[in-house]
Amino acid sequence: MEFALSPDQRALQDSVRRSLERACPLERVRAVAATDEPLDRAVWQTLCEIGVPALLVPEAHGGLGLSLLDAALVAEELGRHVAPVPFLGSAVLAPLALREAGSTAQQAEWLPRLARGDCIAGVAIAERVAGARDGAGVQAGDGRVNGSALFVLDAAQADVFIVADRSGGLHLVAADAPGLQRAALRSIDATRPLGELAFDNVPAQALPGATPVTLARLRSAAWALLAADTLGASWAMIDQAVAYAKERRQFGRVIGSFQAVKHLCAEMAAGLEPGRALVWYAAHAFDALPGEAELLSAHAKAHLSETGTFVARTATEVHGGMGITDLLGLHFWFKRIGFNRQVLGGPERLRQHAAQLQDFEARKETT
Repeated sequence: MEFALSPDQRALQDSVRRSLERACPLERVRAVAATDEPLDRAVWQTLCEIGVPALLVPEAHGGLGLSLLDAALVAEELGRHVAPVPFLGSAVLAPLALREAGSTAQQAEWLPRLARGDCIAGVAIAERVAGARDGAGVQAGDGRVNGSALFVLDAAQADVFIVADRSGGLHLVAADAPGLQRAALRSIDATRPLGELAFDNVPAQALPGATPVTLARLRSAAWALLAADTLGASWAMIDQAVAYAKERRQFGRVIGSFQAVKHLCAEMAAGLEPGRALVWYAAHAFDALPGEAELLSAHAKAHLSETGTFVARTATEVHGGMGITDLLGLHFWFKRIGFNRQVLGGPERLRQHAAQLQDFEARKETT
């Protein structure tokens, strides 16, 4: 059996790659990261023009109705170019939440706007996905929400938020709702800011179809997409390390001719390439094999987190002292990989979750 991308999927990935090569060079990333506006509207508009926000929106609401695997291919390119755009929350998790749990009226109001890129949706699910910190958490009742949410994805310019409460329900909250306060949270990745939300009796619309299963689906999608983003960022670092090794000269010869450097580059490629199949299959399972998606996505994010960290460190070492300077900008990819590793659960937590799904911990106790 051959598992490969379709011609349409390859065309989609190529289109996104070419668009980002034109619209999102490193100089632009560097400029955006140095500002207080952590979203490049021009880059986002370029992606809107080729339909990226519409990927997971059903055709009936003006979208493309594609699969999570298609979204993973886009995420890989966004990681490769460290693009400062609101993809994971606004173009993936919010459409999925509305598609799977929203009312007919909620879908009709928000899905077409998300598909066009007319609005941006922030997503606050970290407390339910990765555990609450500092007492954070949201309580819901009588059409109101109270509490706080940390590590909110795509929060900075959001027009609406998808908020998970402590019971696993999901709610729509307008960004300008009375009683809502939001603040930026610093993270190592300046291209994808996080936010903090504080709710004081804030009006909210419950997504009527939301259950803990819905939230688990969102978690699986997020894990798979973060793994795909890390895959793209890691390959970018490998490509830069190989290119540098071919031109940097030491002792009268290019450093790529030294066996030690060859081994470093080979080890990076050999370690990362198997992760591509893992990421693709996890994203494929989300739609085709939903019963396996949670386990596969946990494995994908955990594995790519570890492999990506190895690639980030080794690629920097290949560059020598230049690797830690701002001149080459390797730190943008390094930090992207580090962000992906920890957000919504680090590899240790995900491996524990995978063990629980397979009853490994229970078996260990009885042996």
